Amino acid sequence: MSGRYRVGAALAGAVVLTAAGLVAANWANAESRGDRQTAQAGPVDQVTGQSPLLAETVETQLGSKAVGSYYDDAGELVVAVSDLATAQLVRDAGAIPKLVRFTADQLNAVQGELNRLASSSSAGKVRSWYVDPISGTVVVSVPKGAHDLITERFLERAKANGDQVTIRSVTGQVTTTADDFGLRGGVQVDKNTGYVCSLGFNARTTKGTRIFLTAGHCTAGKPSFSRNGYVLGNTRTSSFPGNDFGTVSVIEGWDQQGYVEGWGAGNIAVKGIGNATIGSTLCKSGKSTGWTCGRIVARNVTVNYGNNKVVRGLFQHTACTEGGDSGGANMTGSYAQGISSGAALINGQCLEKHGQTNESYAQPIAEALKATQSRLVLSN
Repeated sequence: MSGRYRVGAALAGAVVLTAAGLVAANWANAESRGDRQTAQAGPVDQVTGQSPLLAETVETQLGSKAVGSYYDDAGELVVAVSDLATAQLVRDAGAIPKLVRFTADQLNAVQGELNRLASSSSAGKVRSWYVDPISGTVVVSVPKGAHDLITERFLERAKANGDQVTIRSVTGQVTTTADDFGLRGGVQVDKNTGYVCSLGFNARTTKGTRIFLTAGHCTAGKPSFSRNGYVLGNTRTSSFPGNDFGTVSVIEGWDQQGYVEGWGAGNIAVKGIGNATIGSTLCKSGKSTGWTCGRIVARNVTVNYGNNKVVRGLFQHTACTEGGDSGGANMTGSYAQGISSGAALINGQCLEKHGQTNESYAQPIAEALKATQSRLVLSN
């Protein structure tokens, strides 16, 4: 393998399917399949000459020797490592090594300790924590002005790890993004509890059961779902907190399609799944904010939604996500990333509307598919 990888938009996740891709059979008959337009998830960086799954491949080969990887501003694949021998392996693979001070095992141990503390006690108002390959530390985010006893106790435990931890001050209030507003059309699905979420992925279980995936906090309590007054089905499985994914059975009479609503970009074809890589372009589809795009900035993030609702293993991105977008599509190009989980909001709005960088979270789709023994419905 020669040269460096230039993969500005790695196919980093699993394509999600919004309600626009789940159309009742009688409606589908009125829509010409020939009129459908598949679109790229713009703005999308161009993959130049190499497989889009290189980051995942390199990390798999290096195993615990790699702290993590990311795409830099030039689209180059950078791999964070802690020793010169592994750095040479990265060069041999054609990527760029970045030497950091601490090993992956050391940093993962710190994150694991904080996860256990949050589960056994509480994280207070601390928002999130994750291993960051760019800084080579565990980044702990805490809202400005959070000085209550429980928050301070958690931060003291984090700071006890010295230079292995970076404390970052953030704004807004992190929350799951279900919504209790009325029917507004588009890609929303309505719970019989009165709340609104977004449909994620059409899928089939290994036994052939027709389902769609959405956020686990949307399926908590096992509600039934409908769209535009027509019944979709009942909750089949639900996982929240800890994870944030759930499945809903799809009754006969609905045509499951392998497309995602692009909100003006045409129907986005679902081609497969991948694994989120830091620096990749990420676009999400949701009933409230439509089609918004940004970049993946962290993976394997532990998020504290408050009231002992801690979710592990999410990825963080900068696309705008607001109430009602929960469960919706997160994707890069035609490859799915995950299911919208939550976001930091100010007065119910994503941070960009207040002059700041968005902070949104999503559940990786691969984990949800594995846990529910299902596969995505792909485009023809």
